[in-house]
Amino acid sequence: MTIDNLIKAAVESNEMFIKEFAGIIKDELRMTAVEFGEKSGIPASTIYKLISGDREPNIKTLRQIVSFLRKMEGKEKPQGNGKSGFIAVIAARPVLDIITEKKLKVRDRLLTIREYSATSMEEAIVAAIKAERDGAKAVVCAPIVSSTIEKVLQIPVTTIIPRDSLFEAIELAARKME
Repeated sequence: MTIDNLIKAAVESNEMFIKEFAGIIKDELRMTAVEFGEKSGIPASTIYKLISGDREPNIKTLRQIVSFLRKMEGKEKPQGNGKSGFIAVIAARPVLDIITEKKLKVRDRLLTIREYSATSMEEAIVAAIKAERDGAKAVVCAPIVSSTIEKVLQIPVTTIIPRDSLFEAIELAARKME
């Protein structure tokens, strides 16, 4: 979800705003107008009128929508360099390629996931530092480097525990031994 796109759409035309706003509610947040209204504090009737084109967004309503979307993204205000907070995933490209969602809803917050490719421990450490500088609010990485990364970052670091893929790799190795 890009709040900037919603604001640009609102400035460009009512039709563009309707399309962008409806897409955010239905496709990205996977909410109904009623759910969006309840969680944002904007009356559901107003949301319906905006989506149907029966009403143009006034500045107060647009501010409420933007404020709520920022809360959903986990950023009440832009961080440091103006970029929003996100979760950085540091891994080899084949692991990153299985990530299909760039947004993840966790406890009513829509979080952005940003990928950082690394093929060595050194690259993973550099990627972690870059991610923190880019505005990451947390890092997910492999266990072999997580303890080192935790020592150099000021943000939370969690570890990927590849249970299923580990067992699949062991089974594949066993088959290759036959």
